[in-house]
Amino acid sequence: MKWTRRACAVLALGVLPLSACDREPPEPPVTNDVEGDWVDTGRYAACTVRTTTDVACGDLDGFDVSRCDTGSLAGIPGDGIYTMLYRLDAESPGIGAGSFRVSADGSQDSFRGAAPTQRQVDADTFFLSNTRAQSSTTLRNSVVGCRAEGKRLYGCYVSCRNGKRTGAGTFVAERWERRAGEAEASGLGLVSESFVDAGMPVDIYVTQGHAYVVSVPDGVERGGLTVFDVRNPAAPVFKTYFSLPNDNYWNGVWAKGNALYVASADSGVVVFDITNPASPQWVKSVSSGQGRIDVHTVFVEGDRLYAMSPSPSPRTFIYDIQNPMEPRRLGDYAEVGAGSDPTVGYPHDALAFEGMLYINHWSGGYVMVDVSDPANPRKVGAYKYPYATSHANAVGKFGDRRIAFEGGENWGAHLRVLDVTDPAQPKRLGEYKLEENASIHNMVLKGERLYIAYYHHGVRVLDVSVPESPKEVAHYNTFRETDPDRGESFYEGAIGMRVPGDGYVYVIDTSRGLLIFPEL
Repeated sequence: MKWTRRACAVLALGVLPLSACDREPPEPPVTNDVEGDWVDTGRYAACTVRTTTDVACGDLDGFDVSRCDTGSLAGIPGDGIYTMLYRLDAESPGIGAGSFRVSADGSQDSFRGAAPTQRQVDADTFFLSNTRAQSSTTLRNSVVGCRAEGKRLYGCYVSCRNGKRTGAGTFVAERWERRAGEAEASGLGLVSESFVDAGMPVDIYVTQGHAYVVSVPDGVERGGLTVFDVRNPAAPVFKTYFSLPNDNYWNGVWAKGNALYVASADSGVVVFDITNPASPQWVKSVSSGQGRIDVHTVFVEGDRLYAMSPSPSPRTFIYDIQNPMEPRRLGDYAEVGAGSDPTVGYPHDALAFEGMLYINHWSGGYVMVDVSDPANPRKVGAYKYPYATSHANAVGKFGDRRIAFEGGENWGAHLRVLDVTDPAQPKRLGEYKLEENASIHNMVLKGERLYIAYYHHGVRVLDVSVPESPKEVAHYNTFRETDPDRGESFYEGAIGMRVPGDGYVYVIDTSRGLLIFPEL
């Protein structure tokens, strides 16, 4: 998360640039699509949050449900996992995704990632509240049901900080179920499954017959790096686990030769020596030239390493890795306004292909940057759409055309197919959608097959030989309600994926760990 326009943007943020600003070049063209992942149809429910000091922020009595159909709440399934969308009451409503779990006796209830501190779920009331302390701050979040329709619940929410309201609005929640009529699997057979006993696993890289799985902290469990010997994919062998006490939020991983690169939220890029692939040796944390940074994802193409940093100053760092153990910074790219304007977003992930860097810039959309001169990256185009959460992409050549597959990460997010032959004028060709209450995470393009890690929808394999009309040819539902820690987040299920070309597909599920399938 130096060319002149980027330096000028840094000046606007009050940071001393590396070089002086001359005349700012014209802003490259942006293609704006009117079709977003989510369409605002107004408030989801008739309830409101009372404005009063007589009731503590977040209490059940703080909601006005007098105009609600509370009698319908008896029909909502009282046992299961719900994914949900929050809509902030505002002139320009913000949205956010979430999840909760309820059970008949409350023993498996979860809200905001933990057991609710207060609950009342009965024939005419649905109320969950979670209070947690962080240092000197007390945070509280509460939801109340207003009406139910089938497996959907509509209601109101409020967020509080030290007893003061910080946000309020309405929500829609839908009971999670496997797609109607769909079997556990079609066209994909599970070869093996290996639990990852370290935080929440999120990403994987496979090289030298070994799978390198990175995890982020999960509650009191630290994240880190877990290594499996997968030379026999039917029987992976756990080899080692590595973590650092104050540096283990590790979200992305890639490799070049005997160097393994880990994306760290605490120290940027961490380099390991995997000369002995079963026993990685810590080498160093790579200097950004800008102090401590958060790197969320990494990508390697040829002799380049790209590190996408959401904070503290959102930008993509570019390193030379001709000497893989010693990445050397060549430059970086930052969108104008990144870090100060929330509509610009931040680099979440990226893919480099034939001299172009395709950046998923979250709320800023899909950004295309010419990196042929890494010291002076040049934006050449962008593709934006309403309520974007641009998150992952894959790019390939289809005849004379360059085709990009782009996906977001929110309620309603799905796959878009774009013709980016002319990056200044990207064109939407098609799309692939499943139910709106789950979203895409990662994707890998191998020839005319697109493999997607689709969170609750598991693994999806598409035939994209005709890019305009992606056709699903196989799937595997990795999500099971009986697995540990389900129902704690909107972002659960199949999350990480690699297709290294050895005949297998390696998938990370947030609960089940490492799953291996045959490549189609």
